[in-house]
Amino acid sequence: MIAVKLHDIGEGMTEGEILKYYVKPGDYVKADQPLLEVQTDKMVAELPAPTEGTVKEIIIKEGTTVEVGTTLLYIEAKKKEIQNKQVVSVANEKIKTEIKEMVPFEQKQIFYTPHRRVLATPYTRKIARDNNINIEEVPASDPSGRVTEEDVYRYIEQKRNSTKTIPQKTKSLSNEETIQQTSLIEEIALNPIRKKISKKMTKSIFTIPHVTSFDEINMTKLMNMRKELKDSGYSISVAAFLIKALVIALKDFPVFNAELDDKNEKLHVKKYYNIGIAVDTTEGLLVPVIHNADKKSIQFIHDEIKRLNEQARNGKLKIDDMKDSTFTVSNVGPLGSTGATPIINYPETALIAFHKTKKMPIVSKNDEIIVAQMMNVSLSFDHRVADGATAVNFINRFKELVEEPNILLLELI
Repeated sequence: MIAVKLHDIGEGMTEGEILKYYVKPGDYVKADQPLLEVQTDKMVAELPAPTEGTVKEIIIKEGTTVEVGTTLLYIEAKKKEIQNKQVVSVANEKIKTEIKEMVPFEQKQIFYTPHRRVLATPYTRKIARDNNINIEEVPASDPSGRVTEEDVYRYIEQKRNSTKTIPQKTKSLSNEETIQQTSLIEEIALNPIRKKISKKMTKSIFTIPHVTSFDEINMTKLMNMRKELKDSGYSISVAAFLIKALVIALKDFPVFNAELDDKNEKLHVKKYYNIGIAVDTTEGLLVPVIHNADKKSIQFIHDEIKRLNEQARNGKLKIDDMKDSTFTVSNVGPLGSTGATPIINYPETALIAFHKTKKMPIVSKNDEIIVAQMMNVSLSFDHRVADGATAVNFINRFKELVEEPNILLLELI
């Protein structure tokens, strides 16, 4: 009997939601035939049959979220297939029994194991130390007793909430009023993407000391150049120009295209430039990646932005589209944003946000009042690896390339 388990089909995947099965018990399947559809934190994927045979039993129901490694169903392989695979009978029966009795991942009970040597990774212990938490007091959500970083964050939040002063009610609610208020509360379960965003943002903000630098950029010349190109039949998005300028600035300030190895106290500066593009979708924020942007033309970058946006919003991004970003861009200007303090896409060292471009009166170099198209930018960076002066100089370099597009073109030659 072959156990089909949920395996890691993406970077760092820990769990997935079973959306639907394509088979039922008794169906005969061929090797690599799709068996079911799984929603991960980044995409919808199909799990294929590992062998040819008959579906004997489906263990996990549709709509259930389970961890990687969980057995989903069993296939009775053809005899010649069985001879080539290790058959584990007693262990499989034990696993099968445990799975039938387990509760959904979200409903795990907390396991307390006082007065013991806590099982935890060095990184988890560091989080506890940095927040003055005794890790032995942290309840573990894993039956093995291992304390995870999520357990520590949850414990920190609980301590914060417990110290808040609860105001006294001047008038208690009647049972009828309480029922009426309860009926006005809607509970919405977080989808896998939103849960992943929550965990990653929490890790980023608790790990990285964020600092945000703000500036404004005169977009007038770039907008005029774009208009001339459009009149000539070349429709290029502003974002494509900005990303190209950004890559040039990153080469001059490589600390922002790096990853900090906190454990070994080393900074890994990357000589490739993979720019993540934050995309707002109905399921949550996704960050597809333009790989090797330094080697791509502005036209190619424009086409790639368009493709990745469409794939993200249609739920058709591939695993390779989401991998190995070195720096992330959030283009929130089209939504009307004028400023923000964005959270860094961990483990990167910086993230830049482009805000709304609008016409404003400014004072020219000749002390004349003129109308210009101005855009605000906000750069969040890791203060462990860079100081404010470095961030300002980086923005100034980027600003120079955008405000004087002729200089940008010269850098491309």
